[in-house]
Amino acid sequence: MYKLDLPVDYKESAAIERRRNMEEQRKSRIFNSKSRTIGVDVQALQQQMKDKEQQENYERKRTQAFASDAVRNDKISQLLEKRQEQDIFELNRALNEFRSLHQQPDSRREFDLYDPDYLKKDKPARVSDDDPRCGISGLQKFEGEDLNSKARSKYQQEQLREWSLEQQRERDQAKRNQEQADRLYELKMRELDQRSMELQQAEEECRRNINMSMTDYNNALARERSEKERLKKQQELDNNMTEIANHVFGDVLTENPAVAQSAFGPHRVITDRWKGMSPQQLEDIRKQQEKQRMEAERLEQEKNLRDLEFDRQRLANARAAMLLEREQERKREELNRCLADENRRLAQEQKSHQDYLEREVYTNPPSAAYFMQFNTSTR
Repeated sequence: MYKLDLPVDYKESAAIERRRNMEEQRKSRIFNSKSRTIGVDVQALQQQMKDKEQQENYERKRTQAFASDAVRNDKISQLLEKRQEQDIFELNRALNEFRSLHQQPDSRREFDLYDPDYLKKDKPARVSDDDPRCGISGLQKFEGEDLNSKARSKYQQEQLREWSLEQQRERDQAKRNQEQADRLYELKMRELDQRSMELQQAEEECRRNINMSMTDYNNALARERSEKERLKKQQELDNNMTEIANHVFGDVLTENPAVAQSAFGPHRVITDRWKGMSPQQLEDIRKQQEKQRMEAERLEQEKNLRDLEFDRQRLANARAAMLLEREQERKREELNRCLADENRRLAQEQKSHQDYLEREVYTNPPSAAYFMQFNTSTR
Protein backbone atom coordinates (compact mmCIF):
# COMPACT_ATOMS: atom_id res chain seq x y z
CA MET A 1 0.00 0.00 0.00
CA TYR A 2 2.84 2.41 0.90
CA LYS A 3 5.91 2.76 -1.27
CA LEU A 4 8.70 2.25 1.21
CA ASP A 5 11.36 1.37 -1.31
CA LEU A 6 11.56 4.81 -2.98
CA PRO A 7 15.10 5.93 -3.80
CA VAL A 8 16.62 8.62 -1.60
CA ASP A 9 16.69 12.07 -3.16
CA TYR A 10 20.22 13.19 -2.30
CA LYS A 11 19.66 16.71 -3.62
CA GLU A 12 16.67 17.24 -1.36
CA SER A 13 18.50 15.66 1.57
CA ALA A 14 21.44 17.98 1.00
CA ALA A 15 19.07 20.98 0.88
CA ILE A 16 17.39 19.90 4.14
CA GLU A 17 20.75 19.39 5.81
CA ARG A 18 21.94 22.79 4.56
CA ARG A 19 18.84 24.47 5.99
CA ARG A 20 19.35 22.68 9.32
CA ASN A 21 22.95 23.87 9.47
CA MET A 22 21.87 27.44 8.64
CA GLU A 23 19.23 27.23 11.39
CA GLU A 24 21.82 26.06 13.91
CA GLN A 25 24.18 28.87 12.90
CA ARG A 26 21.31 31.35 13.18
CA LYS A 27 20.51 30.05 16.69
CA SER A 28 24.14 30.41 17.73
CA ARG A 29 24.13 34.00 16.52
CA ILE A 30 20.71 35.00 17.89
CA PHE A 31 20.95 33.28 21.28
CA ASN A 32 24.47 34.55 21.85
CA SER A 33 23.89 37.50 24.21
CA LYS A 34 27.08 39.29 23.17
CA SER A 35 26.41 39.14 19.44
CA ARG A 36 22.73 39.93 19.92
CA THR A 37 23.47 42.95 22.08
CA ILE A 38 26.10 44.37 19.73
CA GLY A 39 24.10 43.41 16.67
CA VAL A 40 27.10 42.51 14.45
CA ASP A 41 27.80 39.23 12.65
CA VAL A 42 31.50 38.85 13.43
CA GLN A 43 32.02 35.80 11.25
CA ALA A 44 30.30 37.46 8.30
CA LEU A 45 32.41 40.57 8.76
CA GLN A 46 35.58 38.46 8.98
CA GLN A 47 34.56 36.59 5.85
CA GLN A 48 33.87 39.90 4.09
CA MET A 49 37.25 41.23 5.17
CA LYS A 50 38.95 38.05 3.94
CA ASP A 51 37.09 38.25 0.61
CA LYS A 52 37.99 41.93 0.28
CA GLU A 53 41.67 41.22 1.01
CA GLN A 54 41.66 38.42 -1.56
CA GLN A 55 40.01 40.73 -4.11
CA GLU A 56 42.54 43.48 -3.35
CA ASN A 57 45.43 41.01 -3.66
CA TYR A 58 44.03 39.79 -6.95
CA GLU A 59 43.59 43.35 -8.24
CA ARG A 60 47.09 44.30 -7.05
CA LYS A 61 48.66 41.25 -8.74
CA ARG A 62 46.61 41.94 -11.87
CA THR A 63 47.71 45.60 -11.88
CA GLN A 64 51.33 44.57 -11.34
CA ALA A 65 51.10 42.08 -14.20
CA PHE A 66 49.64 44.73 -16.49
CA ALA A 67 52.36 47.17 -15.38
CA SER A 68 55.08 44.58 -16.05
CA ASP A 69 53.60 43.89 -19.49
CA ALA A 70 53.46 47.63 -20.19
CA VAL A 71 57.10 48.09 -19.13
CA ARG A 72 58.19 45.14 -21.24
CA ASN A 73 56.22 46.41 -24.25
CA ASP A 74 57.72 49.88 -23.78
CA LYS A 75 61.23 48.41 -23.76
CA ILE A 76 60.49 46.34 -26.87
CA SER A 77 58.99 49.39 -28.65
CA GLN A 78 62.04 51.47 -27.72
CA LEU A 79 64.39 48.79 -29.08
CA LEU A 80 62.36 48.53 -32.29
CA GLU A 81 62.29 52.30 -32.65
CA LYS A 82 66.07 52.53 -32.16
CA ARG A 83 66.60 49.72 -34.68
CA GLN A 84 64.32 51.46 -37.18
CA GLU A 85 66.16 54.75 -36.71
CA GLN A 86 69.50 52.97 -37.20
CA ASP A 87 68.24 51.29 -40.38
CA ILE A 88 66.95 54.62 -41.73
CA PHE A 89 70.29 56.27 -40.87
CA GLU A 90 72.25 53.53 -42.67
CA LEU A 91 69.94 53.71 -45.68
CA ASN A 92 70.30 57.49 -45.92
CA ARG A 93 74.06 57.26 -45.51
CA ALA A 94 74.32 54.66 -48.28
CA LEU A 95 72.06 56.78 -50.52
CA ASN A 96 74.16 59.90 -49.96
CA GLU A 97 77.35 57.96 -50.57
CA PHE A 98 75.95 56.58 -53.87
CA ARG A 99 74.91 60.05 -54.94
CA SER A 100 78.29 61.53 -54.10
CA LEU A 101 80.07 58.78 -56.10
CA HIS A 102 77.81 58.12 -59.09
CA GLN A 103 75.42 61.06 -59.46
CA GLN A 104 77.55 64.22 -59.74
CA PRO A 105 75.86 67.19 -61.43
CA ASP A 106 78.58 67.56 -64.07
CA SER A 107 77.90 64.03 -65.33
CA ARG A 108 74.38 64.84 -66.44
CA ARG A 109 73.46 65.27 -70.06
CA GLU A 110 71.82 68.70 -69.75
CA PHE A 111 74.35 70.08 -67.22
CA ASP A 112 75.43 72.75 -69.66
CA LEU A 113 71.94 74.31 -69.46
CA TYR A 114 72.15 75.16 -65.73
CA ASP A 115 75.88 75.18 -65.15
CA PRO A 116 76.48 77.99 -62.57
CA ASP A 117 79.93 78.67 -64.04
CA TYR A 118 78.67 78.80 -67.62
CA LEU A 119 79.11 82.54 -67.93
CA LYS A 120 82.58 82.34 -66.38
CA LYS A 121 83.63 79.68 -68.91
CA ASP A 122 82.07 81.43 -71.93
CA LYS A 123 83.73 84.32 -73.77
CA PRO A 124 82.37 87.82 -73.23
CA ALA A 125 80.08 89.22 -75.90
CA ARG A 126 82.45 92.10 -76.55
CA VAL A 127 86.16 92.05 -76.04
CA SER A 128 87.00 95.45 -77.57
CA ASP A 129 85.63 98.02 -79.93
CA ASP A 130 87.35 96.20 -82.83
CA ASP A 131 85.88 92.78 -81.97
CA PRO A 132 84.77 91.19 -85.26
CA ARG A 133 81.80 89.60 -83.45
CA CYS A 134 80.25 93.01 -82.83
CA GLY A 135 78.08 93.13 -85.93
CA ILE A 136 75.11 95.28 -86.62
CA SER A 137 72.67 92.62 -85.54
CA GLY A 138 74.63 91.75 -82.36
CA LEU A 139 73.56 94.90 -80.56
CA GLN A 140 76.91 95.07 -78.76
CA LYS A 141 78.18 98.36 -80.12
CA PHE A 142 76.20 101.63 -80.57
CA GLU A 143 76.89 105.15 -81.69
CA GLY A 144 77.52 107.61 -78.93
CA GLU A 145 78.98 105.15 -76.45
CA ASP A 146 81.32 106.46 -73.71
CA LEU A 147 84.52 104.77 -74.67
CA ASN A 148 86.53 107.10 -72.36
CA SER A 149 84.78 105.82 -69.22
CA LYS A 150 88.00 105.34 -67.20
CA ALA A 151 89.21 108.90 -67.78
CA ARG A 152 85.77 110.24 -67.05
CA SER A 153 85.58 108.22 -63.83
CA LYS A 154 88.97 109.58 -62.74
CA TYR A 155 87.86 113.15 -63.50
CA GLN A 156 84.66 112.62 -61.54
CA GLN A 157 86.68 111.33 -58.57
CA GLU A 158 88.89 114.43 -58.67
CA GLN A 159 85.82 116.64 -58.85
CA LEU A 160 84.25 114.78 -55.91
CA ARG A 161 87.47 115.27 -53.91
CA GLU A 162 87.40 119.03 -54.62
CA TRP A 163 83.78 119.20 -53.55
CA SER A 164 84.60 117.35 -50.34
CA LEU A 165 87.43 119.76 -49.54
CA GLU A 166 85.17 122.71 -50.27
CA GLN A 167 82.53 121.34 -47.93
CA GLN A 168 85.18 120.78 -45.25
CA ARG A 169 86.30 124.41 -45.59
CA GLU A 170 82.70 125.60 -45.39
CA ARG A 171 82.10 123.53 -42.25
CA ASP A 172 85.26 124.94 -40.63
CA GLN A 173 84.19 128.49 -41.47
CA ALA A 174 80.67 127.81 -40.08
CA LYS A 175 82.24 126.38 -36.94
CA ARG A 176 84.40 129.51 -36.50
CA ASN A 177 81.40 131.73 -37.12
CA GLN A 178 79.41 129.75 -34.54
CA GLU A 179 82.21 130.07 -31.98
CA GLN A 180 82.36 133.84 -32.61
CA ALA A 181 78.56 134.07 -32.16
CA ASP A 182 78.76 131.99 -28.94
CA ARG A 183 81.50 134.27 -27.58
CA LEU A 184 79.42 137.38 -28.39
CA TYR A 185 76.35 135.74 -26.79
CA GLU A 186 78.36 134.93 -23.65
CA LEU A 187 79.59 138.55 -23.44
CA LYS A 188 76.01 139.76 -23.84
CA MET A 189 74.83 137.40 -21.10
CA ARG A 190 77.57 138.64 -18.77
CA GLU A 191 76.52 142.21 -19.43
CA LEU A 192 72.88 141.32 -18.72
CA ASP A 193 73.90 139.52 -15.52
CA GLN A 194 75.88 142.56 -14.39
CA ARG A 195 72.91 144.84 -15.05
CA SER A 196 70.55 142.43 -13.20
CA MET A 197 72.92 142.38 -10.21
CA GLU A 198 73.01 146.18 -10.16
CA LEU A 199 69.19 146.31 -10.35
CA GLN A 200 68.95 143.71 -7.57
CA GLN A 201 71.28 145.75 -5.34
CA ALA A 202 69.25 148.90 -6.03
CA GLU A 203 66.04 147.00 -5.22
CA GLU A 204 67.55 145.66 -1.98
CA GLU A 205 68.65 149.18 -0.99
CA CYS A 206 65.14 150.47 -1.69
CA ARG A 207 63.59 147.62 0.29
CA ARG A 208 66.01 148.31 3.17
CA ASN A 209 64.95 151.97 3.23
CA ILE A 210 61.27 150.95 3.14
CA ASN A 211 61.83 148.50 6.03
CA MET A 212 63.57 151.21 8.06
CA SER A 213 60.63 153.56 7.42
CA MET A 214 58.16 150.82 8.42
CA THR A 215 60.18 150.12 11.57
CA ASP A 216 60.11 153.82 12.57
CA TYR A 217 56.37 153.95 11.89
CA ASN A 218 55.74 150.77 13.94
CA ASN A 219 57.84 152.13 16.82
CA ALA A 220 55.77 155.33 16.78
CA LEU A 221 52.57 153.27 16.81
CA ALA A 222 53.92 151.15 19.70
CA ARG A 223 54.78 154.25 21.73
CA GLU A 224 51.32 155.68 21.05
CA ARG A 225 49.66 152.38 22.08
CA SER A 226 51.79 152.24 25.26
CA GLU A 227 50.75 155.78 26.15
CA LYS A 228 47.06 154.91 25.58
CA GLU A 229 47.38 151.79 27.77
CA ARG A 230 49.08 153.83 30.51
CA LEU A 231 46.28 156.40 30.43
CA LYS A 232 43.69 153.62 30.45
CA LYS A 233 45.31 151.93 33.46
CA GLN A 234 45.52 155.29 35.28
CA GLN A 235 41.80 155.91 34.60
CA GLU A 236 40.92 152.38 35.80
CA LEU A 237 43.02 152.89 38.95
CA ASP A 238 41.25 156.18 39.67
CA ASN A 239 37.86 154.53 39.18
CA ASN A 240 38.82 151.66 41.54
CA MET A 241 40.00 154.09 44.23
CA THR A 242 36.75 156.04 43.90
CA GLU A 243 34.71 152.80 44.20
CA ILE A 244 36.70 151.70 47.28
CA ALA A 245 36.12 155.10 48.92
CA ASN A 246 32.38 154.84 48.18
CA HIS A 247 32.24 151.39 49.75
CA VAL A 248 34.29 152.41 52.80
CA PHE A 249 32.25 155.46 53.59
CA GLY A 250 28.91 154.06 52.35
CA ASP A 251 26.06 152.40 54.22
CA VAL A 252 27.07 148.85 53.23
CA LEU A 253 30.34 148.57 55.14
CA THR A 254 29.24 150.86 57.97
CA GLU A 255 26.39 148.32 58.66
CA ASN A 256 23.62 150.84 58.81
CA PRO A 257 20.47 148.80 59.55
CA ALA A 258 18.27 151.44 57.99
CA VAL A 259 19.48 150.57 54.48
CA ALA A 260 18.04 147.01 54.80
CA GLN A 261 14.45 148.24 55.43
CA SER A 262 12.14 147.36 52.55
CA ALA A 263 9.58 149.73 51.16
CA PHE A 264 6.95 146.89 51.13
CA GLY A 265 6.64 146.71 54.92
CA PRO A 266 8.53 146.75 58.23
CA HIS A 267 8.59 142.89 58.36
CA ARG A 268 10.50 142.66 55.06
CA VAL A 269 14.22 143.35 54.39
CA ILE A 270 16.51 143.73 51.39
CA THR A 271 18.69 140.63 51.44
CA ASP A 272 21.75 142.09 49.71
CA ARG A 273 21.87 144.93 52.28
CA TRP A 274 20.81 143.08 55.46
CA LYS A 275 23.59 142.96 58.11
CA GLY A 276 21.95 140.76 60.76
CA MET A 277 19.16 140.71 63.33
CA SER A 278 18.66 143.04 66.23
CA PRO A 279 19.02 141.94 69.92
CA GLN A 280 15.20 141.87 70.35
CA GLN A 281 14.89 139.55 67.37
CA LEU A 282 17.62 137.29 68.74
CA GLU A 283 15.83 137.13 72.13
CA ASP A 284 12.58 136.15 70.45
CA ILE A 285 14.39 133.39 68.57
CA ARG A 286 15.88 132.02 71.81
CA LYS A 287 12.47 131.93 73.48
CA GLN A 288 10.97 130.11 70.51
CA GLN A 289 13.84 127.59 70.57
CA GLU A 290 13.22 126.96 74.32
CA LYS A 291 9.56 126.23 73.58
CA GLN A 292 10.54 123.83 70.84
CA ARG A 293 12.97 122.04 73.20
CA MET A 294 10.29 121.57 75.88
CA GLU A 295 7.84 120.27 73.24
CA ALA A 296 10.52 117.82 72.05
CA GLU A 297 11.04 116.52 75.65
CA ARG A 298 7.29 116.01 76.05
CA LEU A 299 7.11 114.09 72.76
CA GLU A 300 10.11 111.96 73.82
CA GLN A 301 8.39 111.02 77.12
CA GLU A 302 5.22 110.06 75.25
CA LYS A 303 7.26 107.91 72.89
CA ASN A 304 8.97 106.13 75.80
CA LEU A 305 5.57 105.36 77.37
CA ARG A 306 4.31 103.97 74.07
CA ASP A 307 7.42 101.80 73.73
CA LEU A 308 6.91 100.37 77.25
CA GLU A 309 3.30 99.53 76.46
CA PHE A 310 4.31 97.92 73.18
CA ASP A 311 6.98 95.77 74.94
CA ARG A 312 4.42 94.61 77.53
CA GLN A 313 1.95 93.61 74.82
CA ARG A 314 4.71 91.85 72.83
CA LEU A 315 5.71 89.77 75.85
CA ALA A 316 2.09 88.81 76.48
CA ASN A 317 1.64 87.78 72.83
CA ALA A 318 4.86 85.77 72.92
CA ARG A 319 3.70 83.92 76.06
CA ALA A 320 0.34 83.12 74.43
CA ALA A 321 2.05 81.92 71.24
CA MET A 322 4.29 79.64 73.27
CA LEU A 323 1.30 78.07 75.00
CA LEU A 324 -0.43 77.54 71.63
CA GLU A 325 2.71 75.96 70.18
CA ARG A 326 2.94 73.54 73.13
CA GLU A 327 -0.70 72.57 72.65
CA GLN A 328 -0.12 71.93 68.94
CA GLU A 329 2.94 69.83 69.77
CA ARG A 330 0.88 67.65 72.13
CA LYS A 331 -1.79 67.20 69.47
CA ARG A 332 0.86 66.31 66.85
CA GLU A 333 2.39 63.67 69.15
CA GLU A 334 -1.04 62.17 69.79
CA LEU A 335 -1.73 62.05 66.02
CA ASN A 336 1.64 60.39 65.34
CA ARG A 337 0.91 57.80 68.02
CA CYS A 338 -2.43 56.99 66.37
CA LEU A 339 -0.80 56.71 62.93
CA ALA A 340 1.86 54.36 64.29
CA ASP A 341 -0.82 52.08 65.81
CA GLU A 342 -2.74 52.09 62.49
CA ASN A 343 0.43 51.25 60.51
CA ARG A 344 1.24 48.35 62.83
CA ARG A 345 -2.29 47.01 62.38
CA LEU A 346 -2.06 47.29 58.61
CA ALA A 347 1.36 45.60 58.57
CA GLN A 348 -0.04 42.71 60.60
CA GLU A 349 -2.96 42.35 58.18
CA GLN A 350 -0.62 42.48 55.14
CA LYS A 351 1.64 39.87 56.67
CA SER A 352 -1.34 37.59 57.38
CA HIS A 353 -2.52 38.03 53.77
CA GLN A 354 0.95 37.23 52.42
CA ASP A 355 1.15 34.09 54.57
CA TYR A 356 -2.26 33.05 53.25
CA LEU A 357 -1.10 33.51 49.63
CA GLU A 358 2.09 31.55 50.17
CA ARG A 359 0.38 28.66 52.07
CA GLU A 360 -2.97 28.41 50.30
CA VAL A 361 -2.84 30.11 46.86
CA TYR A 362 0.72 29.71 45.45
CA THR A 363 1.01 25.97 46.09
CA ASN A 364 2.07 24.97 42.48
CA PRO A 365 5.40 26.77 41.60
CA PRO A 366 6.67 26.44 37.93
CA SER A 367 9.50 24.02 37.26
CA ALA A 368 12.59 24.48 35.07
CA ALA A 369 10.92 22.64 32.17
CA TYR A 370 8.34 25.42 31.97
CA PHE A 371 11.01 28.02 31.28
CA MET A 372 13.01 25.80 28.90
CA GLN A 373 10.23 25.77 26.34
CA PHE A 374 10.90 29.45 25.45
CA ASN A 375 13.53 30.58 22.90
CA THR A 376 13.91 27.16 21.31
CA SER A 377 13.50 28.40 17.71
CA THR A 378 14.54 31.47 15.73
CA ARG A 379 11.26 31.81 13.90
